[in-house]
Amino acid sequence: MALDLYQTPARKLDKFIFDTLQPDSTFLRQAGQAIDTICEFLKTNCFADRPPPRIKVLKVVKGGSLGKGTSLKGGSDADLVVFLSCFKGFGDQETNRAGIIKEIERMLEKCQQQKHFEVFIEQSRWPNPRVLSFMMSSKTLNESIEFDVLPAYNALSAQVSHEPLQGLVYEELIHSYSRGGEFSTCFTELQRDFVVDRRTKVKSLIRLVKHWYKQVQQPEGESLPPQYALELLSVYAWEQGSRDRAFDMAEGFRTVLELIRQHKQLCVYWTIYYNFADEVLAGFLHQQLQKARPIILDPADPTGIVGEGSRWDLVAREAERCCRQQCCMDLYGVPVQPWDVPVSTASPQRL
Repeated sequence: MALDLYQTPARKLDKFIFDTLQPDSTFLRQAGQAIDTICEFLKTNCFADRPPPRIKVLKVVKGGSLGKGTSLKGGSDADLVVFLSCFKGFGDQETNRAGIIKEIERMLEKCQQQKHFEVFIEQSRWPNPRVLSFMMSSKTLNESIEFDVLPAYNALSAQVSHEPLQGLVYEELIHSYSRGGEFSTCFTELQRDFVVDRRTKVKSLIRLVKHWYKQVQQPEGESLPPQYALELLSVYAWEQGSRDRAFDMAEGFRTVLELIRQHKQLCVYWTIYYNFADEVLAGFLHQQLQKARPIILDPADPTGIVGEGSRWDLVAREAERCCRQQCCMDLYGVPVQPWDVPVSTASPQRL
């Protein structure tokens, strides 16, 4: 797993990422073609044989590591969020998504022969699944790709994705949700753009952190934080500690590890897509920020505390171990120092 990383000198981390972690251009081209094939299927074939009024696929948004530009060699995933005309609100998505997933699965199995690809569908154990997961392979792919297809309500249809969104969308979300991050799929474009717009070297840091994360052992019945939490911490470390396009990779990596070690103090959020200007949203955000730490608020979905209830202590233990390895030592065996990054984002005064 990460033993190859642990034996890599800190000064050679950039080369390690390029040689070991970054997918080659051939695979990325093949993966792009595979994604296009599935997207075309979703837009053209799904619901085509259903009686009117037919469900319309409004758009398909590519997320996951391939969509964000942070995929690892030998292990890539793509989230395809399908925005549908039949969902008129967050409640519709909650109520009707199981039937939609069943229909997509039916058509996927029907179409694979004529489209010259094979899919291996993972059966969900949940009565109301939120995702259809499958592996895709074909003659043009050197390796299989994991797909997650998620039906969603088009909440951002009238919004501009790079400006703070009008409070109405988030007010509707706050009044509709029962579990944090329940409707985060509706904001996939914003989640993707938050990462994809970063500099190339920041994405390399994310790749390195994700590769290291494979070293963490997950006990049966326990949940570890999602990779998305590690992506957000990597972005936060660079934003707060460097902002240099040619930063030292070992210092950046060491900073992410340090934030993980201090997870009990973490309180991190951004105000790019939502902020404290709206009174209802401000009140909700203040409530969120009073919860037990670590708090890493999803920059696109204020209801989502990413990694809430996860075993951060297990990740912190591995981070502690990693800090003693060659990848965190300089040429003379001296530990690489992390950037000076606060563990908590400054919170505005209560309105």
